[in-house]
Amino acid sequence: MEMTGKLAALVAIVALTACAAEPVDAARPDLKKSIWGPVQLNGESQFPIYSDLGIGIYQNVLEWNRVAPERPRRALDPGDPAYRWPSEIDRAVSEAKSAGIRVALTVMWSPPWANGGRSRAWAPNPKHYARFVRAASRRYPSVRLWSIWGEPSRRDNFLPLPRFEATGPRRYARILDAAYSSLKRQSSRNVVIGGNTFTTGDVTPLAFIRGMRLPGGRRPRMDMYGHNPFTAREPALSKDPLGFGYADFSDLDTLAGWVDRYLGRSPRGRKLKLFLSEFSLPTDHENYEFNFFLTQEAQAEWLGRALRIARRWDRIYTLGYYALYDEAPNGNNGAHRDEVHRGLLDWQGGRKPAYETFKRG
Repeated sequence: MEMTGKLAALVAIVALTACAAEPVDAARPDLKKSIWGPVQLNGESQFPIYSDLGIGIYQNVLEWNRVAPERPRRALDPGDPAYRWPSEIDRAVSEAKSAGIRVALTVMWSPPWANGGRSRAWAPNPKHYARFVRAASRRYPSVRLWSIWGEPSRRDNFLPLPRFEATGPRRYARILDAAYSSLKRQSSRNVVIGGNTFTTGDVTPLAFIRGMRLPGGRRPRMDMYGHNPFTAREPALSKDPLGFGYADFSDLDTLAGWVDRYLGRSPRGRKLKLFLSEFSLPTDHENYEFNFFLTQEAQAEWLGRALRIARRWDRIYTLGYYALYDEAPNGNNGAHRDEVHRGLLDWQGGRKPAYETFKRG
């Protein structure tokens, strides 16, 4: 998923403090650790690497507009000829199952027939979206984790999204609640992840959470709240809040308070756990995605601290790292701003210090 310019509003980097994560048995899949990365690279499966890291959840995007460019006649039937299920997702689900790794799919991007002929970011008819996610659940019965859209608090990802109105969050709430009902009808074991905000946004996390209301003021149903806590600060819940309705990793306790106050509990009466889908720490040089970068050693230190917080606080369901590899050189005469070194591995597959930290943590 794209993250260009996400941290433009964040504060400057603070001093580093090393903090090693507590070791666990990396041979066993660990639900506290999830990752975004390729299924295959140069014909080689990447799942042995994910197993070595002790990954418990593999994440990917299911792009509705590509799967169903034409409207299916039998929308709930994954075998309808209009559906073009991606081989990459089929392969990921199969390989993850063999490795004992769960799969989480983020379902987003609407086809024109579902949104009035507009762009893929435009909010679809909730009924069409709900039928598609149910068809996807039937296609992939081993997948239980379903994220409803990715970063709908960004205009690049979700429209309409006026900055100071609740139009976008309200439309999103209808899509989320319809998807919840549909996925639960398919299987009570399906877990629905809603919100899926990030640190800043065209609508801040606080404003988006407040605005997520159904007609009549009801709260949309979900099992977990998703958030991508990108940060330019070394993770520590003791830090002062960023303010302005923002929420980076150090503000996760504040975010949990907003979720409790404005979204309440799950339909089963439990506090909504935090599904931290994406977290990245860029290294080596300036880049187009973040307004800071770290040394490789500092990347490992910050990641270790984040993992330790996630492991000690049961409110966090998982910490997802984006992504496995650094971007390859772009050939643009060394213009490093055109590439991001956010990976646990360099672009040639060499292990950065953060790889071992993530494996231990």
